[in-house]
Amino acid sequence: DNKSNILLGNFTANYKKSFGKHYMDVLGLAEIQDYQYSGFGSNARYFATNFFGFNNLMAGADIKHGDATSYANGNKLVSFMGRFNYSYADKYIATINMRGDGSSKLGANNKWGFFPSASLAWVLKEEDFLKDVSAVSNLKVRVGYGLTGNQDAISAYNSLMLMSPTGTTTVNGKPVVTYGINRNDNPDLRWEVKKMFDAGIDASFFDNRLSATFDYYYSKTTDLLYNYSVPVPPFAYGSMLANLGSMMNEGVEFSVTAIPLKKKDMELTVSANFSWQRNELLSLDGTYNGQPLSAEKYMSLASMNGAGFIGGNNKVVYQMVGQPVGVFYLPKSDGLVDKEGNGVYTYHVVNLDGNKKIELEDGKDRYIAGQAMPKFYLGGNISFRYKQFDIQTQFTGAFGHKIYNGTSLTYMNMSQFPTYNVMTGAPEKNIHDQTVTDYWLERGDYVHFDYVTLGWNLNTKNLKNVNALRLTFSDCLWELFDPSNPASFYSDGNGDLAELADEFVAINNEVVDYTHELGLTVWTHNCRGNYEIRSASEGTYEDIAKKFLAEQHYDRFFLEWDSDTAGDIKALEDLKDSKAEVVFGLLSS
Repeated sequence: DNKSNILLGNFTANYKKSFGKHYMDVLGLAEIQDYQYSGFGSNARYFATNFFGFNNLMAGADIKHGDATSYANGNKLVSFMGRFNYSYADKYIATINMRGDGSSKLGANNKWGFFPSASLAWVLKEEDFLKDVSAVSNLKVRVGYGLTGNQDAISAYNSLMLMSPTGTTTVNGKPVVTYGINRNDNPDLRWEVKKMFDAGIDASFFDNRLSATFDYYYSKTTDLLYNYSVPVPPFAYGSMLANLGSMMNEGVEFSVTAIPLKKKDMELTVSANFSWQRNELLSLDGTYNGQPLSAEKYMSLASMNGAGFIGGNNKVVYQMVGQPVGVFYLPKSDGLVDKEGNGVYTYHVVNLDGNKKIELEDGKDRYIAGQAMPKFYLGGNISFRYKQFDIQTQFTGAFGHKIYNGTSLTYMNMSQFPTYNVMTGAPEKNIHDQTVTDYWLERGDYVHFDYVTLGWNLNTKNLKNVNALRLTFSDCLWELFDPSNPASFYSDGNGDLAELADEFVAINNEVVDYTHELGLTVWTHNCRGNYEIRSASEGTYEDIAKKFLAEQHYDRFFLEWDSDTAGDIKALEDLKDSKAEVVFGLLSS
């Protein structure tokens, strides 16, 4: 049972004044937030019956120390803010913000943080040399600099030394709970501070039918939080949260909107946005009370695991000082090699450090092969209206990043077959290796049309009590599976539906529901991101599959069937050339 109680209270005061060409706006704000959380739980085992459910835990024959748990914690945040806006003749605009925040999460020496900011803007359109230029609807340049604080990465009591139960012992024949320290105190724990500079231009032309915005920003975060390993003694516990790191972000954002066609019965609007970003972890080293602290040189963020994967050096994504957060640090493979000449292939790893043997450990035969976060983003909308009808579409894109195809690494490995399923191309390649290399590191660039929506605004003049009526039809164009790598499987007939569904979920990073049905089950992905499950138990597999494929609003299926006959497989494979792409999986009941 978990409970939360959140209280929020604030007070604002605002003063506005105009005199001549001058205008000012003053705002004051005070706010307090109180968060309280509590809960408890209990476990029991070896019930003689399931009749009671969780309503009679005493019916469980095995209850141990630690089966009963409870907790309570809370934190408070107090904020004060003042803002001053000033403009002269609607041409020159200045804004000053002063903000102070106090958090109970932080150390006794640094409860409060002060975060000022200021910005200036110049509306060139209001100047005499542009005021009468009809082609220019608006032109403004702006610049700003400010500080923001972050304490969300800190939990309640992180700055305090804590003790917790560690077990039980016997004293004078009676059980006694033992306690141990599980956190160092840090009275200097403080706010993470981001210092950010931004400069931009806003412009519009031809009665606002063409508008654009450009921004450049640079930020540096200092006092970055990190959990450091510390020596015992002098510290009481082996790790401590401290503010020693720094990180930078830099980027450019550009957006444009055009209305090339605008008439009474017809209008076309096109908008697009583009951004570039660069991120670098600058440092994680420093000293705390004279004690040097440093992070590991190679910090693993993600590694290969899951059903079907058995590996040693399975780390894939790292955090490293001097690099963007989230880089692929991998051994380099230049292809497959048949070492024994018997048609069994393994990954050939390149010797990068020049030593006599291949070593896959960190700092050895590995290199930075790319980054997980995109460098460039693209997005846009297109809207066209003709009288009462309109059509809209949206597209997105990302570029400059890599994606590790762990699915192929795991399920193109024939050495795990038939214990685990393999993909359809695995027998042909005959790879008997699961070494993590850059062989399956792929470009993540994409441009994607998210949806197309048709709309019809009906005339409601003759309808009483109806002001507006609009009908829409929307079709999602994105797909559940990557078209270049369908998640297809062979099965030896020993796995059941639930087991393969779990594996399918794990490798596709999706959450789905599965059900055991006789006949053909079709998994489809609809526009809301949910799953519809359809099944049929009559008719041939080919007839059933064709029936579902005939529904045009489904463009891809995951087909499962409970037979292992070659005829059924062939019937479904014959549908590959149909208008819908089919992903096959052979299951046995």
